[in-house]
Amino acid sequence: MSSEYIQDMVENLKDGRLSRRSFIRKLAAVGITAPIASQILAWNGVAMANATLEYKPTKAGGGGPLKMLLWQAPTLLNPHFASGTKDQIASRIFYEPLAGWDKEGNLFPQLAAEVPSKANGGLSEDGKTVTWKLKPGVKWHDGKPFTADDVVFTWEYAADPATAAYTTGAYANIKVEKVDDLTVKVIFKEPTPFWADPFVGVAGMIIPKHHFGEYKGAKSREAPANLKPVGTGPYKFVEFKPGDIIRTERNTEYHVANQPFFDTFEVKGGGDAVSAARAVLQTGEYDYAWDSLVEEDVLKRMETGGRGKVSVAVAGDIEFITLNTTDPWTEVDGERSSKKTKHPTLSDPAVRQAINLLIDRDSIQKFIYGRAGIPTASFVNQPKQFKSEKLKYEFSIAKANQILDDAGWKKGSDGIREKDGKKLKYVFQTSINAPRQKVQAIIKQACQKAGIELELKSVTASVFFSSDVANPDTYTKLYTDIEMYTTTQPQPDPERFLNQFTSWEVASKENKWLGRNVSRYTDPEADKAYREAQKELDPAKRAALLIKVNEIFCEANVILPVLSRTKVVSAAQNLAHDHSGWDVDTWNLGAWYRS
Repeated sequence: MSSEYIQDMVENLKDGRLSRRSFIRKLAAVGITAPIASQILAWNGVAMANATLEYKPTKAGGGGPLKMLLWQAPTLLNPHFASGTKDQIASRIFYEPLAGWDKEGNLFPQLAAEVPSKANGGLSEDGKTVTWKLKPGVKWHDGKPFTADDVVFTWEYAADPATAAYTTGAYANIKVEKVDDLTVKVIFKEPTPFWADPFVGVAGMIIPKHHFGEYKGAKSREAPANLKPVGTGPYKFVEFKPGDIIRTERNTEYHVANQPFFDTFEVKGGGDAVSAARAVLQTGEYDYAWDSLVEEDVLKRMETGGRGKVSVAVAGDIEFITLNTTDPWTEVDGERSSKKTKHPTLSDPAVRQAINLLIDRDSIQKFIYGRAGIPTASFVNQPKQFKSEKLKYEFSIAKANQILDDAGWKKGSDGIREKDGKKLKYVFQTSINAPRQKVQAIIKQACQKAGIELELKSVTASVFFSSDVANPDTYTKLYTDIEMYTTTQPQPDPERFLNQFTSWEVASKENKWLGRNVSRYTDPEADKAYREAQKELDPAKRAALLIKVNEIFCEANVILPVLSRTKVVSAAQNLAHDHSGWDVDTWNLGAWYRS
């Protein structure tokens, strides 16, 4: 479908000759999903109805306590250091972006007065500038006014390489100007089709200049607010014990009328997914449990208790395996898995191809994940127009053996393959979680039949996903040969999601291991395609470029997708919560209430 044809349909919709439903249906017929359709309409000044929770309380407060279980316990509360989902969820309690993403992938204004469009003057014709109008009357939790100065400072803070922010990729190549106290302009170097990245969603949370101004750059880790946040969100900070509990109280001056409903909000960290789901679905001790990563038959039995319900949201998340092409066992300049090194055996493409053939994705989905995952060979699966149709998965122990034979890897007396004195022996790590340990066991068994030995390592989830730069067992360090986890696609557009396949995002000591390219693998063709996609305004051409980036890493068998994940959570029967697969669980926390 050409850009001209899409533009004609937009004009027909504006003139009343085409309904919104017909517009979306026509785009869906060629693989363009509702989230992208809404972005096309927003660009052209046609508003889409937001698919957010219908809020019924007529006054704020009076709802008593709200209790959440986050079984991967948060370790910090600065959103720009939050490399793990748990820390992003926790930070979003206090901090807000200019806009978030609802469950249909529509932009929803939060600290912005409206979503920019061509019609309201927010989007320039050349695709190089976005003007955000800020919501008036918003206050920080300490009573200071929220202004454009805070937005500009957030850009300066995150873009500064010395800050070593996890969100740097969203801010490094833009300029932000204050127009007046309630207006900012984002300036891109090139025409930018996906402009809703800076100040939006997970990467977009605004921090107060008056609390972080002295801590930009090299002093960023010294800010007291890293652990004692002062935000604009619906709940105010009371107490935080890293790795344990967060206590908050209602923000009585919250900028949304009649919100929040609950008087206090508590987040308890630790434990595991099974006990968290049980505490909501069976015992009713808690109101909400994040990420019910529980075996399907177990989850169904819990649901029969009647106290809670399971909520499933379509998302772009992916459960995948990374093969380390750098050497995790040799230290260079104070870091292991340095990009200056080469893995002694996983740098062989034949070995990586064989391991990919030893993953029984269909059995993993059928017997372990159920509705929480769909087998896939593609890193990007949603929206559909960005999914590669070329990538296919296969499980074949015979083919894996043949590939290794042909590559000269011979089985020794112990049954383990070796060549030039190097054995195919690896440490395979993931977070402690029953389904993941079962997946590890399935893969280990298949690898044994191909002459590959895996030593299984399980790391406590709160440690594995920690943003602590001193922790050697975080997934971003990748101080092992192989690792597996789920990563979150934070938007209904995969551009930011795929920057973890670029050379400038390689995780290293220099950026405090907060670079998003954990694999350390790079490819100049992937870099080139990604850069071209960032400025390509034709939707079909841009999608093809992003698909190419995805395919390069998957075909190199450095990234081994396992399951396209849905977001599964547990909630009390009477809890009305806003569950979006395109943003973190707490994205619209102020709108939650008890029915």
